[in-house]
Amino acid sequence: MSMLLVGASEPMLGASSYETLFLIGAGVVALGMLLWDTIEVGRNDAANLVNAVFGARILDRRHAVYLAGAAVVLGATVSSPVMDTARKGIFDPTMLTIEAALSVYVAVYIVDTVLLYSYSAFGMPVSTTACLVFELLGAAFAVGGFGVVSWTTAGRVLVAIICSITITVIAAFMIQRVVRGAIRDRTTNLAVLLSHGGWVGGGMLAGLTHFMLVKGMKQVEFVKFLNQEFVQAYGPLITLLVLWAFYAIVIHVLLVLFGKRAAKKLFPGLAIVGMISMAFAFGQNDLANCASPGLAALNLLQHWEAGVVVATEVPIPIWALAGCGFLMALGMTTQNAQRVTSAGVHMGSMAHQVRLWAPEWCIALARGLLRFRGHQPVLAPLPKITASGKRLHYDALRASVILAVSASVIATASGFGLPVSTTYVCFAAVVATGMADRIFQRGDADLKLARTIWVVFSWFAAAAIAAVCTGFVCLAVYHAGIVGIVIGIGGNLTIRHFMKARADAQELRVQEATADRRHPERYAEEYEE
Repeated sequence: MSMLLVGASEPMLGASSYETLFLIGAGVVALGMLLWDTIEVGRNDAANLVNAVFGARILDRRHAVYLAGAAVVLGATVSSPVMDTARKGIFDPTMLTIEAALSVYVAVYIVDTVLLYSYSAFGMPVSTTACLVFELLGAAFAVGGFGVVSWTTAGRVLVAIICSITITVIAAFMIQRVVRGAIRDRTTNLAVLLSHGGWVGGGMLAGLTHFMLVKGMKQVEFVKFLNQEFVQAYGPLITLLVLWAFYAIVIHVLLVLFGKRAAKKLFPGLAIVGMISMAFAFGQNDLANCASPGLAALNLLQHWEAGVVVATEVPIPIWALAGCGFLMALGMTTQNAQRVTSAGVHMGSMAHQVRLWAPEWCIALARGLLRFRGHQPVLAPLPKITASGKRLHYDALRASVILAVSASVIATASGFGLPVSTTYVCFAAVVATGMADRIFQRGDADLKLARTIWVVFSWFAAAAIAAVCTGFVCLAVYHAGIVGIVIGIGGNLTIRHFMKARADAQELRVQEATADRRHPERYAEEYEE
């Protein structure tokens, strides 16, 4: 603890008893806010996992959340045991004192919890991994200077995220256009599926299987064996082609044997498998990133005599990851999570009227862009109402493409060792498949496109907010000690209260505006009165 901090003055910690109080207080706060943060991740990141299945009305949201939540918890139990993000990722904690390292971890959670809550309250998807990266960057830079931050890694993360989004848009657009051209809206027609169901479904299952082998279950011993014996031996391309052919034959045989029953369940089944695969991988990989700062802080307290070098290399207990996975699944059941799901589904909806909000400048920009659209026919099926009175926002074909493409892109990036955001990739797949189906030719096209613009803009804003705010909070915690922690938590709670009030008011305005667009005669009646 006598190690000097690179590029910063000594903290304002007085006697050794006060140092001990600060260390214990910071550790307890970091651990408590870790539990808080996993719930916030469930409200936002994890909530996006059910969008495709829920939007296609394959499962209602409650059952989709239960199924995805179980997969998240199961994935957490086989998660990576080492805290890569906090140990050797964005910054080098071994260059900091224990006080400084704890200040970084506490500041990250103070900002991350309120940032994720604010975005979730307004139904805006945001990446926990991306926010965490920029929060660690801002906090480490604030107390340690340029030398502590791994700028190469930070730049690599940013480039990987942008490239993954771009690749997802291109791949999802092309695949959706090809599949839609072959099947149209005849997704349950046995004759059509006997001709096209095998290669379409086989390709999706091959991508999902590769995703689980490369990313989702890479820590499982049996999967490690398969990776070494097949994927690494023959290469990913040959592996994918063999899987594609195998699944195509299996699907065709099932269609022949079970006829219309198999045809009716093909694409809904593929979508559910895709959702489970994504949720499992999310619990295994993204959860470790979310949990790493808090568990790193706990390890620092438990092994402080060994120094930061050893303490940050202590493995994470499986029970701790499983507990975090359960809290994340719990967050998926909250009201804010429902807003994130609803907004994501409506933004890519094939329906005419949608319930969304976007600022006026986004709407103006969207209308300007829509002037350049052609007059081609919409490829998406006509909007339908289910037997329970719910609108279909996607069909099962599009839902399965969204999840299969997302999984394939994430698996490919992971195979090259590139970090990607599950949230951003899924969002890009929804938008791209919608473009392929020409949903922006129908109904509230300007509002759908405006919301897309607003979400993308908010991603860049989130990165800037995360880095700058965490830097200031970290300085306050490091130099003011316990007082800085109290001020930070107080500011967190105040902002949450303010954001909740604003978000609730906006949700009410959006519902009223949507009702007015669906029933314009109400305006006329009020005007006549």
